[in-house]
Parts: sequence; C-alpha cells; structure tokens
Amino acid sequence: MAITTEMIKQLREATGAGILDCRKALEQADGDYEKAVDFLREKGLAQAAKRSDRSASEGVIEVYSHGNGRVAVVVEVNCESDFVAREESFRRFAHELALQIAAASPLFVKEEDIPADMLQREADIAAARAREDGKPEAIIPRIVEGALNKYKDEVVLMRQKYIRDESRTVQDLYNELVVALKENIVVRRFVRWGLGEASN
Repeated sequence: MAITTEMIKQLREATGAGILDCRKALEQADGDYEKAVDFLREKGLAQAAKRSDRSASEGVIEVYSHGNGRVAVVVEVNCESDFVAREESFRRFAHELALQIAAASPLFVKEEDIPADMLQREADIAAARAREDGKPEAIIPRIVEGALNKYKDEVVLMRQKYIRDESRTVQDLYNELVVALKENIVVRRFVRWGLGEASN
C-alpha cells in the first residue's frame, strides 16, 4: 500500500513521533493506522527501557490535600532535565499520582518494594484459607498466586487501576508519559497521611 503524506501527517499529530518514524511505522504496518500506532508505542517503550539507567535528579515534589485537610499526600517524581520538570504534562502526571495515592492508599511504588516477609504472610494466609475451604492441594499454588497478584494490584501504586479510567493502570499512564517526553521518569517515593490513621 502506498504511504501518503496525509497518512504520515495524521500519525505524527496523533503520536508526536518524527516524520521518518511515522513513515517507517506505516510501512511496517502496510498502511494500517492502528498497527502503526502500536509499532510506535512499542518502539517508544523499548527506548524508554534503554533510558531507565540514565540519571533523573530533576523533577517535582507534588503536595496534595484532600477533604478539608483530612488526607494529605506528598509524592516525588523525577526526570532528567529541568525543561521536562516544567513541562505541563509532567506536572499533571505528578498531580494525578497524588490524587491516586489519596484515593487508593497504595503502600509501595513498585512490586519490588514489597518486603519478602509481607508477601510470604499473604501467601500463607491464602493457602490456609484455601485449605479451610476444602480446595484440593494440587490447585493451592494457583490460588496463592492469584491471591498474591490481587494483593499487589491493591498495594502497589504502579499496578493499581487508574482512578479516572479503570481500563488503564498507573503504569500505563507512566509509559505514555515516558514515550511522549523521551526521558527517564522515576516515581521516587510518596507518603500519605490520613487524619486519625495509624502510621505504617
């Protein structure tokens, strides 16, 4: 299929990718617009993975207070350059993270942050519950795996469903930002306080 300048222009406007990248994506996808978008997204995520070891010491500390001061969140999001740190999409992402943390009360940024003893405790609870329910021993490991995945989806910020659109996760939002800004972005840390709640 012949790739027209109009097709390239349309793809470029939708994705922000360069002209040559758009042409190549359309050629790879035989002119299929959706496949070309997927190709560019995969390429962007691959480039983002390469960037992940680059230093990210600029950024923003977003402070958010909710419900007349009943919940407060502080989240640090880092990037490589002060130019990106001032970018509206970067600032909006930090704000969305603060809203997510206020609403969904995650405990960790990434699943690697969960202490091994905490995961073991959750696994033991799931196994004991399955045995109490009379489940066959052979399927208990699968039940435990499912319970651990559910637990991670609840307590890990990057795995949580995005509060504004449950078809996406916070990780999806992060991936889109990294692809768009072409920099290493790091969600460094957060803290959430709820009035009268015991501290972790």
